[in-house]
Amino acid sequence: MTQALSGRSHKPSAAPLPNPFVRTLATYFHASELPLTALLFILPMLVLYELGTRYYASDWLRQAETRVLAFTLVRQFMELFGANGRYLPPLAVVGILLAWHIARRDSWHLHVGTALAMIVESALLALPLLALSNLLHRYLPLYASASVAKTGFVLALGAGIYEELVFRLMAFTFLNILLIDLLKIRIWSAYLLIVLSSSLLFAAYHYWTPQPSPFHLADFLFRAAAGAYFGWLFIVRGFGVTAGSHVAYDVYYFALLAFAHP
Repeated sequence: MTQALSGRSHKPSAAPLPNPFVRTLATYFHASELPLTALLFILPMLVLYELGTRYYASDWLRQAETRVLAFTLVRQFMELFGANGRYLPPLAVVGILLAWHIARRDSWHLHVGTALAMIVESALLALPLLALSNLLHRYLPLYASASVAKTGFVLALGAGIYEELVFRLMAFTFLNILLIDLLKIRIWSAYLLIVLSSSLLFAAYHYWTPQPSPFHLADFLFRAAAGAYFGWLFIVRGFGVTAGSHVAYDVYYFALLAFAHP
């Protein structure tokens, strides 16, 4: 699995690489998988999501905020242990990535340029999913919420972070411990089971909302395929790029929706 998830801190090979471009690329791939770089990358999205849900995606008359379901699930999970508070889920995201960073004993150097490059990579990696949805003749959002479309750009930020936190970072870590560490399943067989099971859960999760959309097999299969794609990305590219790609896809979706219905 990705170096970041494995808990082992690796540096690029000391052996000289063929040319400066390859060396730069290798350094980028290494730095972009690190938990601290992932935190630096998603922190602006976390802040914008909180500001957006408070001042834009809210019903001031009912004093209610529109949240993606994964955010609510994280908050409800924390409430089981007596932890309650409006800002606990984003603080949990920050705390998990910082704890992960400390456990790996990585350097505290901030890779700002890498975080900026991850924006471009995430935007590009979302395009295959957009192409797949076009082949199926239907564009579908990859977030679960009972919201209306006008709040979609705000919710896209939260979906990419919290759905990847739940279905990739947390689920993959738990299943990795269960299947590989406890049950001693061969590593690649375990990875296949992890990606498959988390993808099916991810697809089913989109029907858990208070106002679920009608079940269509094509929609379910597309979301399962998207879950498998994000699972593969998480294994090879880490949490930050995976969350960014998820955000990018949903932003593309709502941009197309706004363009089609101005």
